[in-house]
Amino acid sequence: MKNANFIKGRVWVIKDEGGNTVDNIDTDQIFHNKFLTITDKTKMKDYAFSNLSGWTAFPTKAKKGDILVVGKNFGSGSSRQQAVDCFISLGIKAIVGESFGAIYKRNAINSGFPIMECKDITQKLKTGDEIEINLTKGEIKNLKTEEILLCKPFSDIQWKIYKAGGLFNINL
Repeated sequence: MKNANFIKGRVWVIKDEGGNTVDNIDTDQIFHNKFLTITDKTKMKDYAFSNLSGWTAFPTKAKKGDILVVGKNFGSGSSRQQAVDCFISLGIKAIVGESFGAIYKRNAINSGFPIMECKDITQKLKTGDEIEINLTKGEIKNLKTEEILLCKPFSDIQWKIYKAGGLFNINL
């Protein structure tokens, strides 16, 4: 099996300068359209959140293995695959969000990139927390407080795609 059932990492909660959750982050804020000519996935990491106020320096601060925690409707807008690929390239292990734009969700799942929906998650975690995610049970354990947060677990097909490393790697 390519991927494990558990993901562990340091959290980045996406909030504005006032400490409020940023909802409705669209694909243009994640990966600005002026960078769409970049086709080398390894270079996409430098442009994650390239158009999100207060977060443009994120690629220089994030470390491989970090986990994003986002608000409602993350990845709304266009079907820009680069908005998923930039985080994969950066080494982000997973995104936990209150909800995702439909196309973004599908692109992430099809790429084998783990995303998980969890109600009010931006209020339950803070940047710097260390968490462990159980993908099939839908549990997130805050390793500092030992609190267990319940989320929507992976569906059977999402798990199969994730284990295969992407939709195109599934053997039917």
